[in-house]
Amino acid sequence: MKNPMFWVLLTGVGILLIQQGLPVHSQGDSQTDSKVMDNITVKQGETVFLRCAQGDIVTHTAWLNRSSILYAGEDKWSVDPRVSLVTFNQEEFTIKIEDVDMTDEGPYICAVQTSSRPRTTSVHILVQVPPIIINLSKDIVVNEGSNVTLMCQASGKPEPSLTWKLLSPSGDLASEDEYLDISSISRQRAGTYQCTAVNDIGLDVQTVEITVNYAPSVSEGRDVGVAPGQRGVLECEVDSMPEADFEWYRDDRRIFNDFDGIQIEDVGQLSKLTFLNVSEEDYGNYTCIAINKLGSSNTSFVLYEIIEPTSSTLLQGPGAVQDGNSGSMGTHVHTYSCLLLAIILQFLLSF
Repeated sequence: MKNPMFWVLLTGVGILLIQQGLPVHSQGDSQTDSKVMDNITVKQGETVFLRCAQGDIVTHTAWLNRSSILYAGEDKWSVDPRVSLVTFNQEEFTIKIEDVDMTDEGPYICAVQTSSRPRTTSVHILVQVPPIIINLSKDIVVNEGSNVTLMCQASGKPEPSLTWKLLSPSGDLASEDEYLDISSISRQRAGTYQCTAVNDIGLDVQTVEITVNYAPSVSEGRDVGVAPGQRGVLECEVDSMPEADFEWYRDDRRIFNDFDGIQIEDVGQLSKLTFLNVSEEDYGNYTCIAINKLGSSNTSFVLYEIIEPTSSTLLQGPGAVQDGNSGSMGTHVHTYSCLLLAIILQFLLSF
C-alpha cells in the first residue's frame, strides 16, 4: 500500500464527514467538492454496487463505510468476504457488497485525492427487509366462556402491518392489530387462527390453534323395536370436548361389554349398545351417560318387542285381515246356495 499516512488522513476525513451526519438526498450537486448521490434502496439478500467517478487527475481513491476503509484503490482493507472489487480504472471505481443485510445500511463515502484538492462522493444505502414473525402466542386449551388474548409481533422494513383471522367458512372474526381479544369464547370460536405480517417486500404467515373444552351434550335417544331372536342396536351420540367416556345402564344396573350377549363399542363421539340375540329379558329401559372432566349428560332408550308375521300368514297372502275376509265370503256363498235350493224345491212341489 502506497503512502499509509495519506490513507490515515483520508480515513479521518471520511469519519469526520460521517459523524457530522451526511444528508440523505435524492439529488446530487456536482458543483461542489462534496457530492451526494441518490439513495440506494436494496432488498435484504441482494447485491448492491457502489460506483464512484474518477478522472485523469486522481492520485488516490478509497471507499469507506462508517469508521473503516473497504477498498483503497485495488487494495482490499475490509475483512468481509461479501465485499469485492468490480471495476478500477481512470473512469470508474466500483465495489459490490453481496447478500446485503441490515448491518450494511448507512452512509458510504468515496474519497478521491486529486492533484489539487480532495473531493468526496457520499451515498446512503437503505435496506428493505421482508416481514418475519418473531413473537407468537402458543397453541392453547381453554374452557368455554374464558377470555382469550392472542399476540403476534413481527419485524421488517418497512414496518409490517399485522392482521388476525379465524380460518373458518364464515371467517367473521378478524383484527388488524398485533393483539386479538376474544371475550367469553364459545365452542364455535375454536379452531385455527392465522396471523399475517405484510410490507412492501413480502409477507409471513403463522397460525395458532385454540381448543375450547365444554361439557358433554347427548342427543335425544331413539326407541328401537326388535323381534325376539334378532339383532338390536341402541346408538348414543354426544358432542363434547375433550371426548367423553360412555356408561350404559339397564334401570339402575350398569352394563359392561360382553355381558349377557351384549357388546359395547365406543368410536369417538358415538357409543353403540348391541344385542346379538334379543330375548324377552332384554326388553325394557336403558340409559346412556356421557362424562368428561367438565360435566355429564344422559339420555334414555326403550327396547321394545315387535311381532313378526307367522309362516302360515305369509303363505295366505298379505296378512291376517285378508284371512278373516276370506272366511266371511265363504259363509255368504253357503247361505245363497241354501236359499236357491229351497226355491227350486218349492217350484217342483207346485206341480
